Amino acid sequence: MTAVTIFGTGSMANAIAGVLSSGGADVSHISHEQTGSAEITGDIVVLAVPYPAVDGILAQYGDQLAGRTVVDITNPLNFETFDSLVVPPDSSAAAGIQARLPESKVLKAFNTTFAGTLAAGTVGDLTTTVLVAGDDAEAKSTLVGLVEKGGLSAVDAGALSRARELESIGFLQLTLAAGEKISWTGGFGLVR
Repeated sequence: MTAVTIFGTGSMANAIAGVLSSGGADVSHISHEQTGSAEITGDIVVLAVPYPAVDGILAQYGDQLAGRTVVDITNPLNFETFDSLVVPPDSSAAAGIQARLPESKVLKAFNTTFAGTLAAGTVGDLTTTVLVAGDDAEAKSTLVGLVEKGGLSAVDAGALSRARELESIGFLQLTLAAGEKISWTGGFGLVR
């Protein structure tokens, strides 16, 4: 059984936990209050926290993250203006995490879905699709397998360099929802 540790206890963390648990994973959480004192037990670690919280987690847990798969779900947007991403135009939050964790296998996933569509398993009439980018084929295959066994669709979106495009899609979807142009239970669907 694959063990997963999720940093976070909010709606996205719980929705991801539901999908991965349904896919056969043994899921545990580390809450904000436990950060720094709790041990990582999972082979896969999901960063289901706002982007500004990632820095502290990496500083406190960098050694424990070595050799593990680290799943970045963040959308690194400017939370003050809500009008831009805060990473360089030729990079991504996930690439920055990989640079800080060279011994980890970093994946970008879950950032192009809302908690409601993960929990419901649908976006409109379509099955919710999780896009996964990363450079380690085995790590991607394991996550894709858990997501699919959990009842959703999953697509290998390519190398970790594709995380920039995933973050742009996530940013667009967030701004549309915040502007009340789509609902928080809506979003983008993928027709294959």
